[in-house]
Amino acid sequence: MEFALTLQIAFKIAIVWAGGFILAVAVAALLPDHVGLRLANAEGPLFLPFSRLAFWTCLLAALTVTALVVIRAMIADLASR
Repeated sequence: MEFALTLQIAFKIAIVWAGGFILAVAVAALLPDHVGLRLANAEGPLFLPFSRLAFWTCLLAALTVTALVVIRAMIADLASR
């Protein structure tokens, strides 16, 4: 029974990661490279294209979901003992 739950969690994590990367690639493909944010810096303006921001946002979201699912599974495992 516990092995089936572990497989379910692993499958959910894989779906979140795949969805995040597909979304990041789609956004990177749709947005032009010259559209983005310019941040003031002592050495000059720092340009961050929206396509890179989308990629790192999706990656951070996948990492967050993975961490939350793993922590939830650990808490459920500890509570069942």
